[in-house]
Amino acid sequence: MPAVIVETYESGAATVGPESPSVDLHYAVVGTESDLDVRALVEATIPAIVRGMVFRNYRIEHKGAGVWDVVARYAQEEVQGADPPPDGGGPVTPDTQLGANFTFETTGGTQHVSQSLQTVANHARPGKVPPNFKGAIGFNGESVEGTDVTVPVFRFTLTYSIPALLVTFAYAVTLFRLTGRVNAAPFKGFDVGEVLFLGASGSRRGLEAWEITYSFAASPNAVNLTVGDIVNVNKKGWEYLWVRYADVEDQNVLIKQPASVHVERVYESGNFALLGIGV
Repeated sequence: MPAVIVETYESGAATVGPESPSVDLHYAVVGTESDLDVRALVEATIPAIVRGMVFRNYRIEHKGAGVWDVVARYAQEEVQGADPPPDGGGPVTPDTQLGANFTFETTGGTQHVSQSLQTVANHARPGKVPPNFKGAIGFNGESVEGTDVTVPVFRFTLTYSIPALLVTFAYAVTLFRLTGRVNAAPFKGFDVGEVLFLGASGSRRGLEAWEITYSFAASPNAVNLTVGDIVNVNKKGWEYLWVRYADVEDQNVLIKQPASVHVERVYESGNFALLGIGV
């Protein structure tokens, strides 16, 4: 029977305070007398980051009969060259929710839309009443052409220094499989479905650590949308909404109006906890 590793009830014990906060994860390994087997199990199991704190080291202790105690220690990463805080406390540390380095941009993205949020005005020749397109944009007599608009997209990166022993081939494959997926659970303050993982890039720093940058894009969920006469339309941030139009006679003119609205899921969801950088 192969050796197994399980997290024990003591796991998660924390030291809280402005100086040297830390978290300890406790595990038990059962079924081997080999410390090499224990180390392999530990390094394949423990996360890189817990509650915004990075892995520092782990301790193993043989209790006999193939049973081992394991304690993994996590602590905040100091920002090199940072000034001390005004109150004279310890070194400045990164935001525990954002990681060692955080970059962002809110320049948005471009999306082709066929419906307006609101029709501000309609004009026609004197004595004529303009037809009501119910927000359809750019009807050319045959189809609704629409227009390109800038939509809110929040792009951000989180960069962590990860101990080399945690950057295994299996972890790299996990990053690969999560790329192009959206969050299945709340993540970094965003709701389910709002964050798209764009992938990660890593480089080795000396012999000890990897520096890995995780890239994301966030798009807000939308609720209670109104499209023409169709109300209560909901879509998650990275779902795709499209409108089917039908011929309608209005003011003796054959025009197009929204007949139905369709929300499509185009990205698979993923467990972002597997990234190991907290949620």
